[in-house]
Amino acid sequence: MTQDGQGFKRTVRSFVRRTGRITESQQRALDELWPLWGVEYSDATLDPEQLFGRSAPLTVEIGFGNGDSLVQLAAEHPEHDFLGIEVHVPGIGHCLIAARQAGIDNLRIISHDAVDVLSRQVAPGSVSRLNLYFPDPWPKKRHHKRRILNVEFLNAVHTCLKAGGTFHIATDWQNYAEYIDELFAESELFRLDERREHDGDEPLDRAATKFEKRGLRRGHRIWDWRFEKIG
Repeated sequence: MTQDGQGFKRTVRSFVRRTGRITESQQRALDELWPLWGVEYSDATLDPEQLFGRSAPLTVEIGFGNGDSLVQLAAEHPEHDFLGIEVHVPGIGHCLIAARQAGIDNLRIISHDAVDVLSRQVAPGSVSRLNLYFPDPWPKKRHHKRRILNVEFLNAVHTCLKAGGTFHIATDWQNYAEYIDELFAESELFRLDERREHDGDEPLDRAATKFEKRGLRRGHRIWDWRFEKIG
C-alpha cells in the first residue's frame, strides 16, 4: 500500500495525516487483506467493470473513517459496488477487518488524497453516487481555504458522476452547513434534491457514522443534503 502517489500536487490540502496507533490486528489486515480489497493510486483511469468483475452502479465514499458505515452500506446493497477513499491507515485496517467479517466482495479501497483520485483516477461519468460524510470542517476562518468543498472540487465531482448521479453530504458544524448552502446556491452544476437538519434521528439514506456520534455527544445538530447532478 503506497501512501503518496505522483499525481497533481496542491499547495493546500483538506486533511492532515493523523499518526494514530495501528493495532496488531489492523496491521495484519493491512498485510493480508490489502491485496484483496486495496487499489493502489495511479494516474491510470480505473475501469469499474474490470475492478469488480461486473457492471453495477458505483458509489464512491470520501473519508470513510473506520469504515463501519461504508461496510454496512456495501453489505446491505450487494447489487452495488463501492469505492472508499481514506488516508488514515488505522481506519483502513479497521475497515479491512470489517469487510472480511461481513464477507463482502463489492468494496475496494484507495489510500490517497481524494482530490487526486477524483481528478485523475476515477473515470468521468462512472459514479452513480458520491458520499462525503462529516469532512473536516476547518472551523477557524483562516483555515477555510483547507475545506475540501470548494468550486474546484464541485467541478471534479460533477465530472465523475453519471447523468442524474447524486452527491450526498453531511456535517455537524453549523458554520460549515451555512458555507455549504452558500456554495451550492451559487453553483449551476447541482440541484438540491433534499436537505435535512436533525438531531441524529433522521439521517438521509445513510447509516450513522463515528464522527456523527461524536458530534452529537458535543451537542451539535446534524445537516444532510442530497444534490443531483445537472447536465
